[in-house]
Amino acid sequence: MRIAVTGSIATDHLMVYPGRFADQLIADRLDRVSLSFLADTLEVRRGGVAANIAVGLARLGLAPVLVGAAGKDFAEYDAWLQNNGVDTRSVRVSETLHTARFVCTTDADQNQIATFYAGAMAEARHIDLAPVAERGGVTLAVIAPDDPRAMLRHAETCRATGLSFAADPSQQLARLDRAETRLLVEGSRLLFTNEYEAALLKERTGWTHDQVLDRTGTWITTLGAGGVSVARRDRPTLRVAAVPTDAALDPTGVGDAFRAGFLAGAARGLPLESAAHLGCALATLVLETVGTQEYKLVPVDLLRRIGRHYGAPAKALVEPLVGDLA
Repeated sequence: MRIAVTGSIATDHLMVYPGRFADQLIADRLDRVSLSFLADTLEVRRGGVAANIAVGLARLGLAPVLVGAAGKDFAEYDAWLQNNGVDTRSVRVSETLHTARFVCTTDADQNQIATFYAGAMAEARHIDLAPVAERGGVTLAVIAPDDPRAMLRHAETCRATGLSFAADPSQQLARLDRAETRLLVEGSRLLFTNEYEAALLKERTGWTHDQVLDRTGTWITTLGAGGVSVARRDRPTLRVAAVPTDAALDPTGVGDAFRAGFLAGAARGLPLESAAHLGCALATLVLETVGTQEYKLVPVDLLRRIGRHYGAPAKALVEPLVGDLA
């Protein structure tokens, strides 16, 4: 399976505030918030949801096609992605705008306050996914957070051409109205949300849980430390626990890593539960690293985590995929 990952390409500015955001909030003054947090550290890292997922897929042995819009400052990032196994030939490079920026502060409780500047991402709406898929032999497209018009265009292209797609609206649910959210979900092979986004998606679409499942093949919901649920119509919901760690450093990009692991497992024919095991293990690896693409994937360590937490049979199912990377 060749996977095209559409969505944001960005530079992350990651800061850490040693206190708790909640301690600075006054319950009856939330309509007049004016706060400044003194951060202890600043890390400038490569990021963007689509780029993060694509790097994860490449490290798990696939050859993903990255589809998105970047800025005139993209050359160095482009070289990094290519050196890490990502096909960037379908990235649109703006002549005037800078690559998108994600500025995020994380507190001591792993809560986050973030701002995203779209920049060149706004030009993603001009990308036609059909020739990209045909040229690259793509059999699955991931529609990750991006310019909203681009996301809707890609979903329509997939339906029109019969290309399977995974819908991952994530933070762009805040920008999509009812009709747009329904169009993004309709006909998807996979649907990704976190727990909050799952509730928001039902509110946005006006659909019940079962009605959402009528319109997608599989709905995967990440639950943070609670792991993940995998729901399908008229089948029991799978529950997979997270891989625990005592070394959490930065939650940025953890969901992207889960998606990469899950998609890589599914693409290589693993059962959905095993794909979720791989996704959860990769997510914890990223949680233990500052930066969304800076982690080192050591196959023996990844398999050890899966075996320790999910058991020897689970490790045996994943080993043929991960063992090839050694």
